[in-house]
Amino acid sequence: MAPTVSESNATPTEPRPARPKAEPRFPGGPSPDPAGSHHERRIRSFQPRRSRVTTSQADALQRLWPKWGLDIDGQRVLDLGELFGGEMPVVLEIGFGMGEATAQMAADDPDTGILAVDVHTPGQGNLLGLADRNGLGNVRVANGDAVILLREMLPAASLDGLRVYFPDPWPKARHHKRRIIQPEFLDLAAPSLKPGALLHCATDWEPYAEQMLEVLTAHPLFENTRPDGGYAPRPAFRPFTRFEGQGIDKGHVVHDLLFRRVTEDQ
Repeated sequence: MAPTVSESNATPTEPRPARPKAEPRFPGGPSPDPAGSHHERRIRSFQPRRSRVTTSQADALQRLWPKWGLDIDGQRVLDLGELFGGEMPVVLEIGFGMGEATAQMAADDPDTGILAVDVHTPGQGNLLGLADRNGLGNVRVANGDAVILLREMLPAASLDGLRVYFPDPWPKARHHKRRIIQPEFLDLAAPSLKPGALLHCATDWEPYAEQMLEVLTAHPLFENTRPDGGYAPRPAFRPFTRFEGQGIDKGHVVHDLLFRRVTEDQ
């Protein structure tokens, strides 16, 4: 009787070795865990997404990350003038998705630097590619936790604005503590904002908009730009996005909130 395959001397297929967890997918590109954040026990407002990176996004990450990218490692204080290659007003954008709106805002206002933070690798590559193709030298892409950036890497009164567009609403009640717009986050963000700097939030999730308005209104270092104390119309500088259109198609109402950083003695 002939031996079966398992009984023969056939060489078994070697399993493909797994890439070590800390090894970057793109050498020289964004780190998978720049600040060793798994050691910091803190409720996070974001959920890292590991979706497919296209060839063009991978190419942009490998070519442009050394030029326009930075890891949020908590190990240094940034010199924003050096980072952007000259003195210019800088706004921080937290969560930029695939980067189309960020690129549009950068193109519309080339004299303002945008420090765009996200943990979504395809989006990082896409925004770098958009900046390269459109000659947008006023965009820098930061990889990692915005809390660490604000807490440890930005000088006091260094930002002219802060944008938080369509953050994860964490709709379940038990997850509301993960929402980014909380009193503790505003306490952290306020020192990095210059007096008069604009904090601009937008969401299509009604209960979250209500919470944002309540939290921002109660904070002593921010004041509503609306005399009536309510929501603002979408300003011209915030592009209408595909994501926003999808929400509207579902019957969602988009709310913009525009608050200014005030001084302690106001």
